[in-house]
Amino acid sequence: MMPVYNFLLIFFMILGLPVLIPLVLHSPKRRATVLQRLGLRGLPEKPARKRRIWVHALSVGEVISAVPLVRAMKTRFPDHEILFSAATKTGFETATAQIGPQVARIFFFPLDILFSVRRVIRRVAPEFVIIVETDIWPNFLAEARRRDIPVFLVNTRLSTRSFRGYRRFSFFTGPVFRMFTRICPQSGADAQRFLHLGVPPEQIVTTGNMKFDQPADPVPAERIAQMRSDLHIRPEARVLVAGSTHAGEEEQIRVAWIGLKKALPDLCLIVAPRNPERADAVCRIFSESGLKALPMKSAEQTASEGGWDVMAVDRIGVLRSLYALGEIAFVGGSLVALGGHNPLEPAAFGKPVLFGSHMADFAEISALLLAEGGAVQVTDAASFRRETLRLFENTAAASETGKRALRVFTANRGAVARTLDVIGRGLET
Repeated sequence: MMPVYNFLLIFFMILGLPVLIPLVLHSPKRRATVLQRLGLRGLPEKPARKRRIWVHALSVGEVISAVPLVRAMKTRFPDHEILFSAATKTGFETATAQIGPQVARIFFFPLDILFSVRRVIRRVAPEFVIIVETDIWPNFLAEARRRDIPVFLVNTRLSTRSFRGYRRFSFFTGPVFRMFTRICPQSGADAQRFLHLGVPPEQIVTTGNMKFDQPADPVPAERIAQMRSDLHIRPEARVLVAGSTHAGEEEQIRVAWIGLKKALPDLCLIVAPRNPERADAVCRIFSESGLKALPMKSAEQTASEGGWDVMAVDRIGVLRSLYALGEIAFVGGSLVALGGHNPLEPAAFGKPVLFGSHMADFAEISALLLAEGGAVQVTDAASFRRETLRLFENTAAASETGKRALRVFTANRGAVARTLDVIGRGLET
């Protein structure tokens, strides 16, 4: 099947050239990214002495999952240098902000073209490769196997929807998954789905979810106070942080927020769109209803202008601190059918967490938080307004919800250590 796959890959790339070429020619940043992904520019130097580990994560969510793994690997493999790749611009920026000092190099993952894959693997020359969660490319796996480079798929999940798609083409996807040295799913249900795709049981080890192992150190009170001052948040203001939001969600939040502001005039809303480049568009959504909405860069300069009602985050790497600053958190991608985002990020700070009904990508985590009383599920603007108002007005209930969220986060840690044990044993076989 690989010849057919490569034929189709080249065919569709040729079809896309009329769109790709103008983008590359007119944007130096895109040109640099594409050339790097083709293996033609900006590649890591060949290793001199140190052995190398290559860790790859697709985008922002996967990069955040990889953070505790990379930090633990520095201790577990002290004689190796770690190189890290991402496949998206926001993933690259998040990796730079979160683990830049811990890794030797951050670069873009190659396109799954034989020429590019072979060139990049030859330059990186890893002793082994770790792919976090998802981003599975047949040519990359085949070339790694040809060179006897072990590849581990860790912290992976296989939703019911994805499983159905993979099973439909199991004659191809089964052999692709079997090219991994080990597959470390998050849950027993995920493991069963890999088994049904034809992966041998000895290749599968359930290790839990590394998202529970994200950094748990608190943001110092002095740092939070400084952030409130820098952002010109009034001393009496109470803050809701809506993180990782998408188009279609901000409109619903706006409807809820108008009612909330009438009931509690001292409320402030911080919206962190999943794509920070949408910050100006988010501001326009709220401004249409008469709310004073500013991008973060403007909020930092608005001391003498009467403050703001809504602030839209226009940069990468600050959401964690903002969750610590806020009183209540909403996690986006969940009021629209996008599978949700990570509710453990605010839970780690003991914040009461709200999310919508579309949490398929975090089904087990969200179900656990709901079962333990550490989160509240909302379905629309009306329930968003009602539940948020209840938590702001009943501080005892909000505090208890936050404590339960933190308890869930703390009780389920340890996946990183189990994953490293699996990798260690896999390298010995």
